[in-house]
Amino acid sequence: MTQLQFTLDLENLKESVINSDIEAVIKSAIVLVLNNVMEKERDDYLNVAAYERSADRRDYRNGYYERELLLNVGKVTLKVPRTRNGEFSTSVFEKYARCDQALVISMLEMVINGVSTRKVTQIVEQLCGESVSKSFVSSLTQKLDPIVNDWAKRPLNTRYFPYLFVDAMYIKVREHHQIVSKAVYIATAITDKNKREVLGLSVDHVEDFESWSRFIQQLKSRGLQSPKLVISDAHKGLQKAIQREFIGTSWQRCYVHFKRNIINKLPKKDSADIRKMIKRVFEAITIEDIRTFKNELMSQYGDIPKYEKALQIFEEGFEDTIQYMNHPEGMRCYLRSTNSLERLNQEVRRRERVIRIFPNTQSAFRLVGAVLMEYQENAYSRKKSL
Repeated sequence: MTQLQFTLDLENLKESVINSDIEAVIKSAIVLVLNNVMEKERDDYLNVAAYERSADRRDYRNGYYERELLLNVGKVTLKVPRTRNGEFSTSVFEKYARCDQALVISMLEMVINGVSTRKVTQIVEQLCGESVSKSFVSSLTQKLDPIVNDWAKRPLNTRYFPYLFVDAMYIKVREHHQIVSKAVYIATAITDKNKREVLGLSVDHVEDFESWSRFIQQLKSRGLQSPKLVISDAHKGLQKAIQREFIGTSWQRCYVHFKRNIINKLPKKDSADIRKMIKRVFEAITIEDIRTFKNELMSQYGDIPKYEKALQIFEEGFEDTIQYMNHPEGMRCYLRSTNSLERLNQEVRRRERVIRIFPNTQSAFRLVGAVLMEYQENAYSRKKSL
């Protein structure tokens, strides 16, 4: 074991103790220890102690330079030994870089988990006794770029995804000195082994046929095969993109959105009975019962004018909303709605709400991607199966 000889500045320590500044005491002790560690490392490198003559000497001392080190007790200034040839290097900063890395990772996790930049700077100041700028925290998050980009571009041809869920949400982004609304496209899926997985995301200007087509094409370029069923809301551009990009794929309209659209057209008064019958239709266990209950509903209420708009929506979207019945019974409760994706969107929204306005599109992609990666790791991966 290396034996260290410490030359302590007792006056400095005595003054700190008398003034009851315990942080200063700790800092002073750390500085003394680390300075002596580096001095010992230089002696070992030179093969000779100070003021000692030896034929085995490798180099000569060349004074010191100051370098700051950020620790959990605050920032300290160390005297780093030098040699003439400049080849000596101390291991102190390399070892403590692990602490810096842990701090950086913690700061990134705080940002991903919805802690505002202002609060992150306050937390770091409380932990380290040093303040960091908002721009530093923002630049720090850029370390996530290669991680998120690699995840977003990972191949999807390693397994088959029979069921695909897609949805879009809107965020605020600063662009050309203006605040604009942008659409975030998110796709999740159920694998052939009945496990959920987040497939990818994209940030685009608007939600239309062209942008949905680009998103689906991006997924296909990574190896995504045409699924058996795509579950989404009834966006016309999305329906058209699904029909064009996926051959032989059925479309399932989210029955939660569908029911909501119907009920919104019902009168608030005197509609309890028809609401019960609508609920009865979608609670049926067999496709035969669903069609029977639907026919009974239309027969009983189809000629009543105040229900006309609601029943028109019901009639037009009925077939698209019962596509889940063509798939295994054990899967139907997972396929008839986009509820699982809606919950994921809510988690993204919770983190996004802290930021409110993204400084640019890349920062939005970075944060949403990091949230999706974390969500899958913490939520989906713990579920062995559906």
